[in-house]
Order: sequence, then structure tokens, then C-alpha cells
Amino acid sequence: MVELPSATRATDIALDELELVYAFIYARVGNRADAEDLTQQVAMKAIPRLRQGAPASAIRGYLFATARSVLGAFWSMRLGISQAELHEDLALAVPQGPASDEAAERAQRILAGLSDNYRRVLELRFLHGYSLKEVAAEMRSTVGAVKVMQLRALRAAAKVDTDA
Repeated sequence: MVELPSATRATDIALDELELVYAFIYARVGNRADAEDLTQQVAMKAIPRLRQGAPASAIRGYLFATARSVLGAFWSMRLGISQAELHEDLALAVPQGPASDEAAERAQRILAGLSDNYRRVLELRFLHGYSLKEVAAEMRSTVGAVKVMQLRALRAAAKVDTDA
């Protein structure tokens, strides 16, 4: 069996991950044409810069970091606002594979130990991927109040997790 050069393996891994990048981008732009264009921009920026011999997780992380950057530029131009204002909404977690049953049970246990408002803000932000503005609208609150509530909810969740 012939061993492929590591740059080729890294490129192959990146090309396989582009389906997830496309889905990530599509979920944020809502149309196929823009999602395809932006995914192509991600590939053009990221693939030539891949580190030889990098593990798949590092390649995935680099692709999604590049995707967030490309999305920031896209929405900044489209909405006429600075990328700094958009940064917080785009800094969502990189999609991972399905959670294990143990992780899902742990998350449910932690959420069950929180007050209704804390549980709701964490569910909307991290399980449903809502932006701060979307959470504020859903909860009939302000973005600033949601930021504070999210911080407090995360602290409370960490306490619930360590107490168990």
C-alpha cells in the first residue's frame, strides 16, 4: 500500500469536512447560492494553509474558524455593520458528532438542576444555536440582560455539575 503524502491526507480530510462547513454556513445565510459561494471561499482560504500532518480535529477547527471569519465578512458587508458587532453571534460552537448517551444524560441532569430562566437561556443559546438577539426576543428581554443571565446560568450549571 502506498502512503499518501501528509498534505494530500490533510486536503482529503478538509474536503470531507466541507459538507459540514456548508451546512454550518447554510444555516446562517439561509440560501443555497450564498452558502455555496461562502463554502468555496472557505476552501480557497483554508486548504492551501493546512499544516502537514495535522489531525482531523485540528483541520475541522481551522475550517470552522475560517468559516466564521468568512461569515463575518459576508454579514458585515450585507448589513453594513462592523465585524466586531457580529463576532459574538457567529462564535457558536463547532458542530460535533452526536453526543453519547452519558453526555446527554449529564446535560439533562444539569439543566434540570437550574431555574427555568437559566435553563431556557442555555437551551436556546447552546442547544438551539440562537444568537443573543434571538434569545432576547424569545425571552422578551434585552441583549445585555441575556448576556448577564447566560453568564450566571453557566456558573450555576458548573455548580450543579460539581455538586453531583
